[in-house]
Amino acid sequence: MSAEGMEYSAADIKVLDGREAVRKRPGIYVGSTGQHGLHQLVLDVVDRAVNQVLTGRVGSVDVTLTSDGGVRVVDDEVAGGETYAPDLEEELTSSYVGSRPRSRRSTAVVGLFVANALSSRLTAEVRGAGLRWAKEYARGVEVDPPVTVGSATGSGTTISFWPDTEIFETTSCSFAVLARWCRQLAFLNRGLAISLTDERPVHGPRRVLFQFPDGVRDFVAALDAETGVALQSDVFGFEREDPRMAGTMEVALLWSGSGEAGIRGFVNSRATREGGTHVDGFRDGVVAAVTEFARERGLPAPSDPDACAERIGEGLTAVVSVKLDQPEFLGATCELLGNAEVRVCVGEAVREHLGNWFAEHPERAAEIVNRIVRGRDLD
Repeated sequence: MSAEGMEYSAADIKVLDGREAVRKRPGIYVGSTGQHGLHQLVLDVVDRAVNQVLTGRVGSVDVTLTSDGGVRVVDDEVAGGETYAPDLEEELTSSYVGSRPRSRRSTAVVGLFVANALSSRLTAEVRGAGLRWAKEYARGVEVDPPVTVGSATGSGTTISFWPDTEIFETTSCSFAVLARWCRQLAFLNRGLAISLTDERPVHGPRRVLFQFPDGVRDFVAALDAETGVALQSDVFGFEREDPRMAGTMEVALLWSGSGEAGIRGFVNSRATREGGTHVDGFRDGVVAAVTEFARERGLPAPSDPDACAERIGEGLTAVVSVKLDQPEFLGATCELLGNAEVRVCVGEAVREHLGNWFAEHPERAAEIVNRIVRGRDLD
């Protein structure tokens, strides 16, 4: 075929609008049309509510699996609230919400838009100033204009949606899977109260509530308890805000000798199973703290930093959670963090804080350092 015959213009290109594109290729947005994708859809809506915690606006989040196959996510604000929510309406109808200020360190970017497009029905309700404002959508299309539906106490948002049977292979969520995710979100957002209620069982509703005042420290203690090895010392942890990475870090760790839990990384409350610069920085910081302590105490220092870094995870339970304004991921799965500055910031912070802890607990530190340097088991 000649080049002339291959010419085309803009008139030959069919552009799908946002809603149509999501419905045509849902796997791009939620991973699959199976139960995993269904759970991801729910998590994206829950994330939107949890992200309000970072602004100090929300005190609790309640998730309910309704008896008619729907999901209801309620956030209760500690202050504020409006009778009309144009920002929320834009979140529900636009894949790029450029006119509103986004919550800092948010994972959910188009969560509500995708949930709206992939639900046979969605209702949004805002409570504030003593009134309730509501609006309904069908497969992402507005059914009625926003209306005031009655009085209300307090303020907050309720999103109720029914995943579309035309899209998903199943619309039945697993209570156990969602409970595990809600528990993890509570660990990673210290003080957040998040509940999950299942109204589907014929014998009556079941409900779990998660709230952890010590955040990732509680997370590490729980992970270590799951190994069945008794705690040998208190969990060590710290938090730091670092403008160089435009974000915060929260790190907790415990050497217990179990060798099973390892190091877990999170970015904006989402697991990064492939690791990334925050986990690399953590390892850098531990190696630096171990090396400094060994030299100061006249102990054998690591001759091979790479081998030392490999042995760090043996007997260690650790959580490295960062919340960033602009996370940069390598690959489409968002499971490998790529921000170079994060490695430097986390590494420096871990070296400093762990080094101080070593100085305050020299006997325990010597046991840990000897095990890492020489490959010995902890007593």
